[in-house]
Amino acid sequence: MAKQKKAPRPKAETPKGFRDYFGHEVTTRAEMLRTIAGVYHRYGFDALESSAVETVEALGKFLPDVDRPNEGVFAWQEDEGDWLALRYDLTAPLARVYAQHRNDLPTPYRRYAMGPVWRNEKPGPGRYRQFYQCDADTVGSGSVAADAEICAMLADTLQEVGIPRGDYVVRVNNRKVLNGVLEAIGLSDDLLLNTRPMTVNQAAEALYSEMVRRNIESISKLDVLRQIDKFDKVGEDGVMQLLTEGREDASGAFIEGVGLTESSAARVIKFLTAKAETPAETLTNLRSAIGESVIGAEGVDELEQIADLLAAQGYGPDRIVIDPSVVRGLGYYTGPVFEAELTFEIFDEKGRKRQFGSVAGGGRYDDLVKRFTGQAVPATGVSIGVDRLLAALREKGRIEAREVGPVVVTVMDRDRMADYQAMVGELRQAGIRAEVYLGNPKNFGNQLKYADRRHSPVAVIEGGDEKANGVVQIKDLILGAQIAETATLEEWKDRPSQFEVPRDQLVAKVREILDAHGL
Repeated sequence: MAKQKKAPRPKAETPKGFRDYFGHEVTTRAEMLRTIAGVYHRYGFDALESSAVETVEALGKFLPDVDRPNEGVFAWQEDEGDWLALRYDLTAPLARVYAQHRNDLPTPYRRYAMGPVWRNEKPGPGRYRQFYQCDADTVGSGSVAADAEICAMLADTLQEVGIPRGDYVVRVNNRKVLNGVLEAIGLSDDLLLNTRPMTVNQAAEALYSEMVRRNIESISKLDVLRQIDKFDKVGEDGVMQLLTEGREDASGAFIEGVGLTESSAARVIKFLTAKAETPAETLTNLRSAIGESVIGAEGVDELEQIADLLAAQGYGPDRIVIDPSVVRGLGYYTGPVFEAELTFEIFDEKGRKRQFGSVAGGGRYDDLVKRFTGQAVPATGVSIGVDRLLAALREKGRIEAREVGPVVVTVMDRDRMADYQAMVGELRQAGIRAEVYLGNPKNFGNQLKYADRRHSPVAVIEGGDEKANGVVQIKDLILGAQIAETATLEEWKDRPSQFEVPRDQLVAKVREILDAHGL
């Protein structure tokens, strides 16, 4: 009889695009989430925790591929034929929740939600398939006061978590203004409506597919959108060339232009460069760019109202600014859009200086709930990328790189475990994080190595002699590490970082050491 082969052992590795988070990372994120939740709650938003799994139908298409409904999400098919998927954001589930429970919810409904989302996309450096989002949305109000409130709350949140004024700006634009500019140069916008978040390029591809379906020959608007998306890379002159006759790229290759007239292209550039020193000047420039467009004028009026509402609360252009270059999900948003950008410089992996960039974004999406109810329901909201915000705080030195672990009570005599548990109990009751060493106590050096690996600030020692004399030894591990770096052997032997105190002063001495280190 042939010997059965053993089943291969599974590889101990995370799936591609995922990662594990350990103690300090988890607690730091939890602290940030509590801080953000505190701001959202102060603004009157209620918490919502919805299911991590939705039907694919409820989520809508994440990528434009109707033949593969699980494309872009992690999805599976139930026995009865329904497709289910892990949520890819927190907004689509909100639309389902509101549609399902609208008769029991107040109107407007103001909610915040925090948690992981999953996207089945190609991972890359710093780009994972699972990440955290923090959302706040107002559903059921068409007032631009709701949009202004979101912007103000976003600015307050950044400051509350540790990003000071001058290191961030919330930029505001309006989808309707761009629609007005395109209308002014003879391009209709009715083909861009969709119900999922898209980048400009994705919106352009969706437009192209719709044009093919409708046998529309002209694709001028597709190309205009693509060139607008290159504004940050090639600048004003580059986009002007791309909108008209074309330009040579860095490699010397010639890129054919869209073919707009100089006057039409100039109007698009006027929109992209409308930002001025004051909100009033910016609004004047935008009115000039939209010409006679009614929808464009409506968008500029909304921006003016937002600027006035924010100014009344003390939010000036040093914190929140009207910026026409903000273009977010053209097929998703229906009105004001906003983006929080961190303006301080960091060094990339090649040592080059660059701005940190965007950490949050959102806008008005009045058509999402309509998918469920058949009736338009106005909504606006914002989503903060928690992992990027944490990375920003590390860059600013607002998060300590070294975790502070618990006080470790060492074990000198395993038969006296009750004594050590009594010590740790007193420390915990005093609000001090502490633990008893539960490994093999035979080698005392290993206990101190354990405390070091736990980043413990203090070790408590009580051997037989200390017990008989009613004292304990308290070792300041932080000070000891500092002394070890510079002290001579004689100085180190003096043990200035170790203290002997009466047993009943254990808690007081530990507290004194922690306070001295600001812990």
